[in-house]
Amino acid sequence: MWRVGRQLCVQAAGGIRLSGLWNRPAAFMSTLLINQPQYAWLKELELREENEGVYNGSWGGRGEVITTYCPANNEPIARVRQASVADYEETVKKAQEAWRIWADVPAPKRGEVVRQIGDALREKIQVLGSLVSLEMGKILVEGVGEVQEYVDICDYAVGLSRMIGGPILPSERPGHALIEQWNPVGLVGIITAFNFPVAVYGWNNAIAMICGNVCLWKGAPTTSLISVAVTKIIAKVLEDNKLPGAICSLTCGGADLGEKFVRAWRKQCHYWEVLMFSYCAFSRHHFIPVTSTLSAYFETLMSVFVLL
Repeated sequence: MWRVGRQLCVQAAGGIRLSGLWNRPAAFMSTLLINQPQYAWLKELELREENEGVYNGSWGGRGEVITTYCPANNEPIARVRQASVADYEETVKKAQEAWRIWADVPAPKRGEVVRQIGDALREKIQVLGSLVSLEMGKILVEGVGEVQEYVDICDYAVGLSRMIGGPILPSERPGHALIEQWNPVGLVGIITAFNFPVAVYGWNNAIAMICGNVCLWKGAPTTSLISVAVTKIIAKVLEDNKLPGAICSLTCGGADLGEKFVRAWRKQCHYWEVLMFSYCAFSRHHFIPVTSTLSAYFETLMSVFVLL
C-alpha cells in the first residue's frame, strides 16, 4: 500500500501517466539510479543493485525483494531483500548471544567503540546525507543534519560511558559498605519511521550501546537502503574491534515484521528487554509507554535510565 500511495503523490504532483506493474511509470522500470553515473556515489556506501536487508554478524535475507524509489520523481534506486520470519528469529538469537560478550566489555571501552562509530559516520556524512535526501525526500541540508544528529549523540554517549556509576552506601554491619551497580538489560528493539530514518535510530543505539545493551533495528521499508548503509558503517567498526556484528543487528521489513516486534515484547518480554519506537500506525493502537519521540534531548535522558 505504501508503494501505491507514493505513486499517487507523484502522479498528482507531476501529472505523469502511470502504466505497468504497481502502476509505476513504464519509462522508469528499465534502469536503477544506482547504475547511472551521476549516482555512482551510492557505491561509496557499499550499496549494490540488490542488497541484503538482514545483518546479524553476516548479511543475508530470505524475504521478498522490494525496490526503493526516489519520492521526488518515482525513479527506482536499488533493490533490498527483506527479512523473513526465520531471519528475524535467527537474528534475535544471535543478538542475545552477542549481548553476553558486549555486556562484559567495560563501559569506557564500549564508549570508545561508539566514538569510532561516530567518527565513521562523520567521514561519510555528506554521502550518507545525500542518500537520506534521495531515498526519503528531505532537502540535502536536512539529510546531512540528520546524520549529524547521530554523530552528536555518539559524542554525548562517549562522555556518559565514564559517568555510569552507583552510590556507595553505609551498612549496618561493621567493616562493610553497600555498593550499587547498574547492569545492562539485554536486547533493545528499535523501530523507526521513514521521516527520520537515521536520527531516531542513532539516539537509541548510541545510548543503548554504552549501557551494555545490543540492538535490533527495523527501519521503514521505504528507506531500506538507508538502514543498510548505516548498518554497514557500524558493522565495519565492530569488525575492526573484533566484536560480534550482532551487537547492532538489522532486519528490514514492513508492518508485519514491526507487529511481530511489538507483540513479542508485549507478550512476556520473551525477546525484548526494551522496545524503542517512533510514532507509527501500530503504536497508535497498541502504545507501549517506554519512550516516544518528543525530542532528542528528552529521549536521550529517558533512555539512559530505561537502558540501565
